[in-house]
Amino acid sequence: MDKSANTQPAVHELIRKRWSPRAFDNREVEPEKLERLFEAARWSASCFNEQPWRFIVGVRGRDETYSKIFGTLAEGNKIWCRHAPVLVLLAGKKLFSRNGKPNDWYLYDLGQAAAYISVQATAEGLYVHQMAGFDARKAQTLFRVPDDYRVFTAMAIGYLGNPEILPEDLKKSESAPRERIELKNLVFAEKWGENFNWK
Repeated sequence: MDKSANTQPAVHELIRKRWSPRAFDNREVEPEKLERLFEAARWSASCFNEQPWRFIVGVRGRDETYSKIFGTLAEGNKIWCRHAPVLVLLAGKKLFSRNGKPNDWYLYDLGQAAAYISVQATAEGLYVHQMAGFDARKAQTLFRVPDDYRVFTAMAIGYLGNPEILPEDLKKSESAPRERIELKNLVFAEKWGENFNWK
């Protein structure tokens, strides 16, 4: 299934092909590929080079990490996530290491690291589906995450699977055309809502 975005103007192929499926194949993700995803995240930009991102990675069949992460997911996500071979929790450090003061940009930086993972995954022939639907407090407790970190989101990683494995409603959304807000409604100049002139 090709769900490449129909971008106007054209953008890099990795951006066009990045997509968040729910149908994952059971195929194992090669360790070297998985390591490259997090190496990509390591080189993401961050405020004062704090690198506030941390990841808890569960590989199905390796140890209890995968099932513990799976146990924190919302029921709606468990339906399709059970096929994904890798589950990840993403956490961010709330305080600057340099001075102990609040880092108001740690979630922004965590999001950038997640985006780097997504783009690298696309380059590796993998797919990432990020999730807000999980119990962050439960995850924080289960993995004994220190108080100065916040478990913020989760993601599933793997190879694209057959949509036929999904329930009917999810199968439909899997094959639906991708849509985005038009650029003219996102980029402004001079005042809010006034279109930016690209020329």
